[in-house]
Amino acid sequence: MDRDRSGDGDPGLFGPDSVAWQLHSDPMMWVAGVRALYLQALHPRAVRGVIQNSDFRQDAWGRLRRIANFVGTITYGTTEAAEEAGARVRRVHSHIMVTDPATGERYGVDEPDLLLWVHCAEVDSYLHILRRSGLPISDAHADRYIDEHRESARLVGLDPARVPADRAELTAYFDRVRPQLAGGPEPREVDDFLRRPPVHPLLVPARAVLWRRVSALAYDSLPGYAHELYGREAPAPGRVTRRLVVTGRVLRAIPGWLRRRIPPGHIRGAMARLGHDTRPAPRELGRQAAKLRRQAAILDGPGRAQRGDGGDSGRWRKRV
Repeated sequence: MDRDRSGDGDPGLFGPDSVAWQLHSDPMMWVAGVRALYLQALHPRAVRGVIQNSDFRQDAWGRLRRIANFVGTITYGTTEAAEEAGARVRRVHSHIMVTDPATGERYGVDEPDLLLWVHCAEVDSYLHILRRSGLPISDAHADRYIDEHRESARLVGLDPARVPADRAELTAYFDRVRPQLAGGPEPREVDDFLRRPPVHPLLVPARAVLWRRVSALAYDSLPGYAHELYGREAPAPGRVTRRLVVTGRVLRAIPGWLRRRIPPGHIRGAMARLGHDTRPAPRELGRQAAKLRRQAAILDGPGRAQRGDGGDSGRWRKRV
């Protein structure tokens, strides 16, 4: 996506031509982020790090904001800001130790295998929710997105060479790790927190109306094995997909200029630095994919062009 830019600032780690730049402005990223927390909690060694060291019970919203701020900084911030954000994460992780209550083993949360699990759960959740809720993300764009995120993996201390670079590698990774996942008291504690995070008494009705929908959508969109481990059923996949699509349409109907005014303003800062024409536009990916399909149809002749992609809701329903 070549663009004329009125600014000449630092494009950051990803830049306006990346898939991540276009997708991370989408409001469904909030649902995707909660799904990632649900998925991450199923790894016993990872969830212990949260339970034993985190203040998530007392600072629920602060934790969620910090996660969102990190994603916004590494996506839309300057290269220096992204590198500093990664360095802060590495410093914090280097001091956190976890104890296995069954064996007494002590280990750090910066173990490469744990960092890789957290990374893959996030990337999978972001891509899954955005595609399933209706964004026209082709398979090629999905592969690019996963490959781009090897840069974010580097920031938290991983060797990009051992991080999945496309959908096939990400699927293979989950197949390998799945036998290590487990339910139990710790994931159920995270589940209870995500369903009913602590709020001021006056905000309890809003939590019931708004947050319950976000957490329910996030949970319901998990793979079948995750539902089995949590011990809670989910609606039929087709119903979940329809709810995600409807929610996505409602949230995306809110004007982008209004959503961008919500603090901390990473996107507004990027546009001020690089020019207004660099504002994220997820639908640009769909227009680009449609252009490529038209070109393929011309080159291949009638009936021979590739059909469908990850944004095809019919095909997607069959795959979830």
